[in-house]
Amino acid sequence: MSTPTKYLIRLKFEIEGVVERADVVGAIFGQTEGLFGPDFDLNELQKTWKIGRIEINLESKNDRTFGEVLIPTSTDFETTSLIAATVESVDRVGPCNARFRLVSMEDVRVEKVKQIKDRAKEIAREWSKKVMTESDKILKDISESMGKSKIVSFGKEKLPAGPAVEKSDTIILVEGRADVLNLLRAGIENAIGIEGTGIPQSIIELSKNKKIIAFLDGDRGGDLILKELSQVAKIDSVVRAPTGKEVEELTPLEIEECLKAITPPPPPKKVVPLALKPEIVEKIKQLKPSLVNTLEGVLLDEEFKEILRVPVSELAKQLESEESKNIKYLVFDGIVSQRIVDLSEKRGLIAVIGHRIGEVSKKNPSLMISVLDDF
Repeated sequence: MSTPTKYLIRLKFEIEGVVERADVVGAIFGQTEGLFGPDFDLNELQKTWKIGRIEINLESKNDRTFGEVLIPTSTDFETTSLIAATVESVDRVGPCNARFRLVSMEDVRVEKVKQIKDRAKEIAREWSKKVMTESDKILKDISESMGKSKIVSFGKEKLPAGPAVEKSDTIILVEGRADVLNLLRAGIENAIGIEGTGIPQSIIELSKNKKIIAFLDGDRGGDLILKELSQVAKIDSVVRAPTGKEVEELTPLEIEECLKAITPPPPPKKVVPLALKPEIVEKIKQLKPSLVNTLEGVLLDEEFKEILRVPVSELAKQLESEESKNIKYLVFDGIVSQRIVDLSEKRGLIAVIGHRIGEVSKKNPSLMISVLDDF
């Protein structure tokens, strides 16, 4: 019974003359016989399955023969090395001079393990796709049983909504169908989706007679929708998903936590532009079209000259820099936060004008805060 191959001896040979495979095999067995006793005799090793069938590949050209010898072994590494050296000592094939040279001794097990690993990865990729597909189907079935089947169409725009929208006094306004579905999974049936960039007339009409809670994504898109909503509909409260997250991604527990934090929209914090010098008011009006929806900010000096224009994400860093010591006005397409206010006061700014004002609990009266819509 054969034993598993451990190593593969690979030798190259060159013979001064034209010979056949049988000549090469005969030379290998004949010239190595008895060199190291019966335990290392190739014939005996082959009988006990310690070496396998020796393969010879050759070709003849210009009265010379070139080729390769492959010897599989199941012995230990030391014995395999001795076999390789023994075959390498063969110097004649028939009447022709010959030279054998060892090329490599390959650990077949290592290559086999690599092949198994590669195949395992391939199997994992193939089957994970199938398993995920089945999982997706299951999740889809569960989702439909928990929510999708309950979604109704509301108004002439056929907006996606929960079944309780008609009878509920309070409506939760979300951005799209996926958000309505996610709220249904959490047991909330009084949600309705805007579905698009414009605010549907049905939403505007609902806001006249019902309490509206806007539950929006925690990203720039949510900011823009809230801005548009506040212009055309009556919004009683605003809830935002955590920064960078969308409502459709939230777990039922996260939805519950968000809705616990419902707060009424802050009253408009308008600043009469006349409180600023006419020159800066005019400058802000000129800057406004080039800033809206850019997420950029402009830093101005006391003479209303533009010193720097940077992304909103870098404003805090710029206000902390010594290079900003001459800045007196900040106009930007972003949220006026407590940190921006604190840095502006520290830098001695006269005014900060942003896209909207966030939760600013403390401010020095010497710093004017306003929004771009005031100009």
